[in-house]
Amino acid sequence: MRAHCKGGWTAAAAVVVAVALDAAFREPPLAVHPVRWTGRYLAWAARRVPSGPPGRAVATGALAWAFGAVTAYGAGLLVSRAAARLPSPLRPVAVGVALWPLFAHRMLLDEVAGVERALASGGVAAGRAAVARIVSRDVSELTPDEIRQAAVESLGENLSDSVVAPLFWYAVGGLPAAALYRFANTADAVWGYRTPRWNHAGRVAARADDLLNLVPARLTGLLLAGRTVSWERLRAEAALTPSPNAGWPMAALALRLGVWLAKPGVYALGAGGRAVEPGDVRAALRLARRRGWALAAAAAVVAGARAR
Repeated sequence: MRAHCKGGWTAAAAVVVAVALDAAFREPPLAVHPVRWTGRYLAWAARRVPSGPPGRAVATGALAWAFGAVTAYGAGLLVSRAAARLPSPLRPVAVGVALWPLFAHRMLLDEVAGVERALASGGVAAGRAAVARIVSRDVSELTPDEIRQAAVESLGENLSDSVVAPLFWYAVGGLPAAALYRFANTADAVWGYRTPRWNHAGRVAARADDLLNLVPARLTGLLLAGRTVSWERLRAEAALTPSPNAGWPMAALALRLGVWLAKPGVYALGAGGRAVEPGDVRAALRLARRRGWALAAAAAVVAGARAR
């Protein structure tokens, strides 16, 4: 019983360590960042995964994805087992240090806040350059309103992908599950495109990320919507986007803030809402900050209970 209690304490305290490191230092050095290692593996594998014919591309891409996923899960498992052999006070530190780079709360908030600062100090050109760091769309013709709109959309989507989902999977399955999720999400960002190169080769990467984000995306939507937006309205609005997941947090922000969010030719959320103003960006940031902390606290409680 005592060993189980210690395991629960370690799992819960590790979240506190990771959140403190994220708040204090934002990201670990790039040289030791696991996402960078993942990127190197994906670049290496990409040179060996064919774009066609379709059957071969899907099968080869699936094998490359599975090898990376198993490696990530195994690395998380090895760290967890190594931490369990350390003296009790050091266990949550070891697990927390490993969990820290698997989510990115402060970096997300800083990048989105930086868009508004750039607009205020450097004008449209500076705002476009700042928002280009966090969105994949063409920003060359965006107006100030559209720049803020893209920033708020990215805040919602990445709060789910980069904060809620890693902590959710840590709470459910510990460090191995969080590491697996981070690999899957990075693989989707690199391979999960409907282009001639990756339409088949990246199909498994895209579908795996969709599957792993089904619950976290909806949880993020509920966290952001709060009591002011009904489930039915949130679900209907989220369905307007082509993604099975990204629409939930974006729709929640659009409805909660009363703003209009759109990607021309793709989706429009919050019809009838006003253009995104500087105060809306600040409100979205406050909401994302508080909900991120609340989710971290909940993840610590659930992880501690699971590990007992």
